[in-house]
Amino acid sequence: MDVIVGTAEFIVNNVLNQPAYLVGLITAIGLIALRRSAGQVVGGGLKAAMGFLILGVGASTVVSALEPLGKLILGATGARGVVPTNEAVVALAQEQFGAQVAWVMIAGFAVSILLARFTPLKYVFLTGHHTFFMATLITALLALAELSAVWMILVGAVLLGTIMVVMPAFTQPWTRRVTGGEDVAIGHFGSIGYIAAGTVGRVVGKRSKSTEDMKFPEGLKFLRDSMIATALSMVLIYTVAALAMLGRAGKKEAFAVMDVASVGEYIMAGVMQALLFGVGVAVILFGVRTILGELVPAFNGIAAKVVPGALPALDCPVVFPYAPNAVLIGFIASFTGGLASLGVLMAFDAPLGLALILPGMVPHFFTGGTAGVFGNATGGRRGAVVGGFVNGVVITFLPALLLKVLGSLGLANTTFGDADFGWFGLSVGYAVKLGSVGGVLVIALIVLALLGGAIAFQRLVVDRGWNPAAAREAHFAEPGKDKEDSGPRSVPATS
Repeated sequence: MDVIVGTAEFIVNNVLNQPAYLVGLITAIGLIALRRSAGQVVGGGLKAAMGFLILGVGASTVVSALEPLGKLILGATGARGVVPTNEAVVALAQEQFGAQVAWVMIAGFAVSILLARFTPLKYVFLTGHHTFFMATLITALLALAELSAVWMILVGAVLLGTIMVVMPAFTQPWTRRVTGGEDVAIGHFGSIGYIAAGTVGRVVGKRSKSTEDMKFPEGLKFLRDSMIATALSMVLIYTVAALAMLGRAGKKEAFAVMDVASVGEYIMAGVMQALLFGVGVAVILFGVRTILGELVPAFNGIAAKVVPGALPALDCPVVFPYAPNAVLIGFIASFTGGLASLGVLMAFDAPLGLALILPGMVPHFFTGGTAGVFGNATGGRRGAVVGGFVNGVVITFLPALLLKVLGSLGLANTTFGDADFGWFGLSVGYAVKLGSVGGVLVIALIVLALLGGAIAFQRLVVDRGWNPAAAREAHFAEPGKDKEDSGPRSVPATS
């Protein structure tokens, strides 16, 4: 039995939880299905895997550059509370439920493939670390129902497999609008925030031009380069935050954040982190292009042989190249929404016993940036701003509510940061409080409701080609209106 458990944990921790390996294997399988030569199979698989590693390098650079910025902003505001961190809560839960999580993840991935094969929800969720996070959340919550090990794995697998095919379906009309109809979907559990951003963008931005269509004076045309614009914007943000903390907390605390000894070093350390942030974003964009250039063509082989018509559901940075300006706008707006929500919680003295959720820079960058792209796709600049802000509100209040459920598991000091963990965790968490029998029955109803709703949405909305930005496109198509390229920017595949 120990060998079987050890094998399952090895597969989860070293293959399924490593997006590079998973995507490389999927690409290789697709190329084999297309009857490519051995060299093409090996080369395509390696290139797709390296694309994900490139994306990971960019993401790590961005995360390391954002860490001191978060400390500067919190030091400048004096705010205290819980910073949602997926990795932290998963690490704590793994100590109690490691083996069960491994089995739930493996079985859940199998369930998602079966659902993609035999239902209209033709999405294969390839974001391994998010699958791992969700498997951990589901397993930890099911432990409250005191189910047997077998029942925990079966119920957990069904829940995980369901959410893995349902959420890409619900986001697909907006994803398709962002990508211009390319054969890719979003596989990231921040989807409710993206749907909300696309929806409010549709409401507020009918007449708003795209973030990517900004007009610059002759002397400022260099700002059309997204890498330069991102870096300069972050230099400004870093400098303001650094000076604000210096003024509020004094030299000792401020210098400790950047590990420097003088004001000049302190400011220039912030400038360096801002430039590294810009480099990280540029690396992410290159990694995404590399992945799409290899994975999407190879995926046609899998779709033809295993899951006909399937789309790969990929991590949220896959949309960044389509609207780089919107990424930065969405990030700033989302962080602002998080600060505003924190202010509301503090003003009402943390109502209902909710924890004070501090805006974490990492979730606000990745989910806020994605929300900005979705908001821009349906509502231009206004959509990017308002959509990002709404995402910031969502990923403040949902983690605060989820924390009340996780507290009963001894995980009261941290919580998940992305939106879908919040609403899905709350649904499962309150269901299991009904006991083993009642909880499983309510969970069955949740699964049926999600699958039924997603299948209906797929058939009535996605398959019929509903365009969430149709009104905006019609407005700019009217004679006499300012013209803009209202469609998304294409992402050239690398050779």
